[in-house]
Parts: sequence; C-alpha cells; structure tokens
Amino acid sequence: MIRTYLKAFQIGVIAGMRTMTAPALVSYKLSRTTPNPLPDSKLHFLTSPKATNVLAVMAAGELVGDKLPQAGDRIGFPQILGRIGAGAVCGAAIVEADEKPTAYGAVLGALGATAGSFAFFYLRQWLTHEKDLPDPVVALAEDALAIGAGLLIVNDGEFWEIAS
Repeated sequence: MIRTYLKAFQIGVIAGMRTMTAPALVSYKLSRTTPNPLPDSKLHFLTSPKATNVLAVMAAGELVGDKLPQAGDRIGFPQILGRIGAGAVCGAAIVEADEKPTAYGAVLGALGATAGSFAFFYLRQWLTHEKDLPDPVVALAEDALAIGAGLLIVNDGEFWEIAS
C-alpha cells in the first residue's frame, strides 16, 4: 500500500519537472494494461490509446518549448497550477489503478508536483548561474531524468518494460 502512495508522490515530482511527461507516461502504461485498470473511473480517458498519443505529442512539444527563451518559470503563475493539476491527476490514476482511495493519490501527486517544481527550478538556477553550466545542457539532462525516472516509476522499476 505504501508503495502505491510513494509512486503517486514520485510521479507528481515528474510532473513538477515536465508537466506533460507524467500524464503521457501514466497514460501509456494504463493503455497497455489488461484488464483495463480504470473501467468505471472518471480517469478512464487515460487508458485510451488516442489520449496516449495526444499526451505524447503534448509532452514532446513541452520538451521543445522549455528550451525557448520566452518559456515562463515553472514556479510562476499559472504554470505551477498546471504542474500541480498534472501531478494530482497522475497520482490519482496510479492509486485508483491499484484500487486505493483516489483522493490520497491526488493529494500526494499534487504535493510531489509542488516539491518537484520548486526543487528543480532552484537546482536549474543554481547549475546555470552558480556553476555556469549552459542552460540547454541542464535542460536536456532534466528531460532525460524526467523521462527515465518516469519510466521507472510507472513500470515498477522495470525500465525496459515500456518496450514490450
């Protein structure tokens, strides 16, 4: 039980790093899980292959958009609200798929997204301003971390399970 709640918090942290990466990964996993883990849920849309494709395109767009100079700070308003919302939805879906109370997953996902947003915002600031690392390099490393860690979270530590 605690593991499910930990996963909800962790996927929230991923949403704090990259808003759309978390829902894209959760949807990808849920759409390939049989039997359908959310048959009568309000979050059932996440199990649809069409939703998975749309979320993947949105996640790819975000990865590109994050590198643009006009991209807003992730802890600014309204960006932080999108991250918190994505974390809440993803946390709720993970917990509900494990037949646990959805509200706990939503709260933990939202908390994870808040923590991830602030932690990675300040880490990126420190690496680029204090350590003089180029921002695009730091951003690409964060992309890789978000995707890799997200895959591990949704696949219970089995990184390569996503390919099957």
